[in-house]
Amino acid sequence: MSILDSRATLKARIDSVAEVAGYLWQKGWAERNGGNITVNVTDLVDGQMRSLPALGAPKRVGTAVPHLAGQWFYCKGTGKRMRDLARAPMDNGAIIRVLEDGLQYEIVADREVLPTSELPSHLLVHDRMAAKGTPCGATLHTHPIELVALSHSRRWLEKDAASRMLWSMIPETKAFCPRGLGVVPYMLPSSVDLAQATLDTLEEGYDVVLWEKHGVFAVDTDIMSAFDQVDVLNKSALIYLAAKGMGFEPEGMSDAQMKEMSAAFGLPK
Repeated sequence: MSILDSRATLKARIDSVAEVAGYLWQKGWAERNGGNITVNVTDLVDGQMRSLPALGAPKRVGTAVPHLAGQWFYCKGTGKRMRDLARAPMDNGAIIRVLEDGLQYEIVADREVLPTSELPSHLLVHDRMAAKGTPCGATLHTHPIELVALSHSRRWLEKDAASRMLWSMIPETKAFCPRGLGVVPYMLPSSVDLAQATLDTLEEGYDVVLWEKHGVFAVDTDIMSAFDQVDVLNKSALIYLAAKGMGFEPEGMSDAQMKEMSAAFGLPK
């Protein structure tokens, strides 16, 4: 019996994770066990769940997350594939609770599936945002093909160069991703340095961060919104590369046109 069987709202939230996992696989953004998702489910935890025993001994987070003490998360399992998570989220992920020391966590349901190896990075982001009073509901790491392709060019790794180009490809990108795309230079995957650089970049005001030659990291109120941001940005990258493939440099919207949009819709940046 699954912990979700009698909890419709919790099931709906985890079903949305499964839906996004399916999209990531269909788009080719989640090869093998690539990509990770961590979603805060604390608001859906009832009294009966709080009394559930842990599955196994407490495990170390790998970093201090004091502002997450007592909070609960659904996490993709380490080594698990997005295509499998899409059809069976509780077999390929787990619900965990962070202990009061902010240093350890316990796996609560449905089985002892170890969370993603990038759990410290994901929880560090949740913790920092909670400390600032702007907690995020979901973090997403994935490998969108066209955005990763752009990161192989020095031209698009300059601060805000990719943002301005992507905004200019289609008005919706400016409207739906007005904070643009932050960039972090290549660092060892799953490293503390990468997590810290990602945090620093998010704090500059971005919601999506491009990891050079690796992928993206997105935060938002829920997992579908995080996915939507990446999807919109990658569509612009696809338009740009399609034009280049046709043999010309796309003109893009002018700075004046984008400024007009920002004023008309009250967009940040």
